[in-house]
Amino acid sequence: MKNSNVFSRASRWSSRAAGHPLAFLFAVGIILVWLALGPIFHFSDTWQLVVNTGTTVITFLMVFLIQHSQNKDTAAIQVKLDELIRSMHGAHNALLDLEELEDHELEQIRANYRKLARDARQLVTRGGIDTESPDI
Repeated sequence: MKNSNVFSRASRWSSRAAGHPLAFLFAVGIILVWLALGPIFHFSDTWQLVVNTGTTVITFLMVFLIQHSQNKDTAAIQVKLDELIRSMHGAHNALLDLEELEDHELEQIRANYRKLARDARQLVTRGGIDTESPDI
């Protein structure tokens, strides 16, 4: 469990750091230094390989860290949405775990909501109001 917490903290910190404007400026600085060193190394294959390898390794590692952070954020948002559904009178509790449904099941539910939206727009066009909570 301890390794998981260390990874989560590292992931969260890395995601925030990578998204900071200073991280972008740092990356631009590295590229500028690399470009400035080009004439010194006669734009050799090794000179090109250094930046290619460096960017590939960093990208590879960042994908896992950022994905972990994104998964955690998505799970937290999902719990918050579930709590809103659970706490609202008249809300459909069957919607609580939609992320667990198969694509075709989710599409059926989305079709119901698209029809509800279409009907509401038609009602508004005829001068009605669309603030009701009709059954689906």
